[in-house]
Amino acid sequence: MNIELLVGEIVTLLVMAFALGMDAFSVGLGMGMIKLKLKQIFYIGVTIGIFHVWMPLVGMVIGKFLSHSLGIIATLIGGGLLIFLGIQMIYSSFKKEEEPLITPVGFGMFIFAISVSLDSFSVGLSLGIYGARTLLTVLLFGIVSMVLTWTGLMVGKRFQGWVGKYSETLGGSILLAFGIKLIFPI
Repeated sequence: MNIELLVGEIVTLLVMAFALGMDAFSVGLGMGMIKLKLKQIFYIGVTIGIFHVWMPLVGMVIGKFLSHSLGIIATLIGGGLLIFLGIQMIYSSFKKEEEPLITPVGFGMFIFAISVSLDSFSVGLSLGIYGARTLLTVLLFGIVSMVLTWTGLMVGKRFQGWVGKYSETLGGSILLAFGIKLIFPI
């Protein structure tokens, strides 16, 4: 195994995990304005982390199946999904929705976790098509999103959402760039 390739893959996956986690961070900023106890913040972060493991895992399994069936077409579809997802994240960052529609308690936490991890399914689909290492990918996605969720909730609790719009824009830009790179390899 070439160590340089492994390090390059880890760095790439960390950047992608950060981009996906920025959505959870920005939503966490808004949720952080709700009066939450530290125990609730802990459970919210763990729940988001679990969803950021399972959603890309399902996407990767489907993506690997598609890559064996469709070859280069599947790679183009995966890149297109990343580009679409990045554009959608950038677009949604300019909407004026400051207040969360649901609270992260009970069923609301389930809806909250699904809403911030749906994009990781699409990225998982793309990475499955590309052939990324499954265990490494889902662990990095889960850990990074959990930490970014905790960070967003704690920062939101203290500073009332002054970074939210920009973090989602940054995350969308990163996904857009990876989609373009997948379609047009250098």
